[in-house]
Amino acid sequence: MDEDGVSDTPRAFRSAADRVATSLLDTLRVGIVMFDTRGYILLWSPTTEEILGWPSEHMIGQYYVDYLTDIPVSSDGDLVGPGDFYSVLSHEKYWRGILRVRHPDGHTVEVEGRASLITPAEGSPFILANLVETSRLRTVEQDLAALDALFATSPLGIAVFDTEHRYIRVNEALARLDAKPADEIVGRTVHEVLPGHMADQLARLQSLVLRTGRPVVDSVVLAPDGHGWRSVSYGRLTAPDGRVLGISSTVMDVTERREALEKMERARQRLKLLDDIGVVLGDLLDVHRIADALAGALVPRLTDYASVMLYGAVAHGGELPRSGHLPDTPLLQLGTAARHRGPAVDSVLRVGREIAFAPDSVFGEVLGSTVPHLMLSEEELLSATYPGDPTVRVTIDLGVHAVLVVPLRARGIILGLLVLSRGAGRPAFDRDDLALTMELAGRAGTSLDNARLYARERESALMLQRSLLPQHVPSPAGVRVAYRYVPGGSRAEPDAAAGGDWFDVIPLAGGRVAFVVGDVMGHGLRAAATMGRLRTAVRTLAGLDLPPDELLRRVDELADDLVQGPDEPLMATCAYVVYDPSTRRCTFTMAGHVPPLLLHRSAGHWTAVPVEAPPGTPLGVGGVPYESLETQVEEGSVLVLYTDGLIEHRGEDITDGLDRLAALLGALPAHPRLEDICDRVLTDLGVGDGASPDSGGTGGVDDVALLLAQLGGLPEGSTTSWTFPAETYAVRRARDAVRRALRGWGLDALVDDTALLVSELVTNSLRHAHGPIGVRMVRGSSLLVEVSDPLPVPPRERTATADDEGGRGIQLVARAARRWGTRYGPIGKTVWFELPLR
Repeated sequence: MDEDGVSDTPRAFRSAADRVATSLLDTLRVGIVMFDTRGYILLWSPTTEEILGWPSEHMIGQYYVDYLTDIPVSSDGDLVGPGDFYSVLSHEKYWRGILRVRHPDGHTVEVEGRASLITPAEGSPFILANLVETSRLRTVEQDLAALDALFATSPLGIAVFDTEHRYIRVNEALARLDAKPADEIVGRTVHEVLPGHMADQLARLQSLVLRTGRPVVDSVVLAPDGHGWRSVSYGRLTAPDGRVLGISSTVMDVTERREALEKMERARQRLKLLDDIGVVLGDLLDVHRIADALAGALVPRLTDYASVMLYGAVAHGGELPRSGHLPDTPLLQLGTAARHRGPAVDSVLRVGREIAFAPDSVFGEVLGSTVPHLMLSEEELLSATYPGDPTVRVTIDLGVHAVLVVPLRARGIILGLLVLSRGAGRPAFDRDDLALTMELAGRAGTSLDNARLYARERESALMLQRSLLPQHVPSPAGVRVAYRYVPGGSRAEPDAAAGGDWFDVIPLAGGRVAFVVGDVMGHGLRAAATMGRLRTAVRTLAGLDLPPDELLRRVDELADDLVQGPDEPLMATCAYVVYDPSTRRCTFTMAGHVPPLLLHRSAGHWTAVPVEAPPGTPLGVGGVPYESLETQVEEGSVLVLYTDGLIEHRGEDITDGLDRLAALLGALPAHPRLEDICDRVLTDLGVGDGASPDSGGTGGVDDVALLLAQLGGLPEGSTTSWTFPAETYAVRRARDAVRRALRGWGLDALVDDTALLVSELVTNSLRHAHGPIGVRMVRGSSLLVEVSDPLPVPPRERTATADDEGGRGIQLVARAARRWGTRYGPIGKTVWFELPLR
């Protein structure tokens, strides 16, 4: 201090000290007292003032005994009189004991003191004592004792790490868990103590806790020996002044808990699987769909490969076979599913495959006895059928090591077999799997029998529709499709069920897709046959990549050739919609059809808006041009195409039905599945074979086609385009731009071929066109490249002779590309080609 009593400590140092939080010494508050050998006080520290309450200026020179409430007690429990301190300290290094001091407020303060005799080289000896409040000291001692007891007795593994991730203290429980003595752990990091698979994960957690201060609780890691599990928790250790000291850790063996949870989870998953399959099968009344849904629901949740094999009578709605003839009758494989597809899998799990089993084979015995059979070894698999069976050999080559064969029954009669197989990396079937599969097979058998009965009465009426409607609906990139076809009529009117409603999904060039829904006027086989011709004509013309309005015009011109005879003119409505996922643009062209709906989310709910495309005239009227409407659609919008049987009610204006459909779609849940939308629309609008004519349904007369398409876009960055002037340098610039784009997409293998073909097409445009040249590339399931120019004349592929200097460009494109073609627009043409992604 200076002469004015002001500390000469630098201001910056004092400021820093003021900011420091309390330390352990501040918590204990150690006071210092110095007095002479007679007991008179020479020094009274500020901390002593805080503890005992007496100011320094009052205590200096006072006899300390005057402030004691009783005789001091040494650490050995002996009373030490006031005059004994000097004599005790003359023979001992220090004195330690309890002092009870009177506080100015009147109460007594108990402190623990430690006193030593100091004898300087020059001067008189004096006694120096340190005082600590016993209450605070006991608290710290208890805390330390509790910590020691925790380390010694806790069944949990406990460790403390420094900021360098090194162990500084571990207990015996942790040493046992790590199978290492404690002295081999302290001073090392987890990488030096534990295996790599565990150490890497723990080191990341330690760094995270040290950096953020957020604790990690119950992080489960694999045990060091690879068998069992450990629960690890970390917390950061911080001093009262904010300094990070390290991290603490607790480790617990949770192998039994993990196994119990896994058993509970397996049980829950089994119950959920039962429930899910019950829901799936409960909504189906078609044997093929039930078989496919059953197999698909079991893979990969219960098995890696699943096959549903049924007798032909079940598949086609016939009478159930008699029990005595079961082993001699072949089975049809109707439902299959596989975790991993490939040629080998497809050769075994082929839908529609007919399989006959010998009576003495495993499969024949299950069919005859209705007792399930479990095969768990290669020897059992080899003996399951007959020696050298190629199907068994393929199964073994696929790594299948466990096969479960379960009978499908209904009302005590065998319908077929459910065969489940598990491959490498998955445990074999156990008793629980067998019990679950038997329960699933029982439910599936009931559903299959119900579907058989339903199909038996409708098969003849639906035969024509099944042959003419799409057998496979593609799923182009960026688009998800769901559809329903419900024939009209009733059991009393089977011929009325063969109507003329139809739908189609047609892939077009460049990843575009056409959605078609149409309705041929009338009912019966003739209407269905006309529908088949009309659908074929639309698909054929769609392959020419015509504009939608031009396509419908040409179909209209073919009207006389599509009907059965001149006395039955064609009268049909149609909606033809083309969608380009790369631009999310949709083109609508109508031929007298009910308006499509676009379903999109707005302000948290769905909104269904009719598309106000030019209505057009029905096909067959002739002489009236068709117009198109092109619009941009929002990502995730759902296109709803349907026939009038869905919304048309007797005695009601069709606009009322359209409003009802829009309201129904607007009330959908937040994230509906397309399949669920189809089912809900058909159910809520009363569409079905048993709908009453006055119930708001189809009245049992009109058939219904419903097609939903969720319109998405290609991933961001999947398209790029350029425009070049019709100058000679355009070829070089186009080639360079294409190379840069392909390398940016990681398609280096396609750079040379694509650049060559683009050069040929741009060169061809330069020779014949006199306007800007556009180049566009789209990366989807394949690479699409388009070159556009204002010349409407299409390029022609011709065979160039050896003497020709040119004429090989289109020929080269035709040979090198997977597909190529020409598309016409309002101001010119576009030549496109596709290359497979390598």
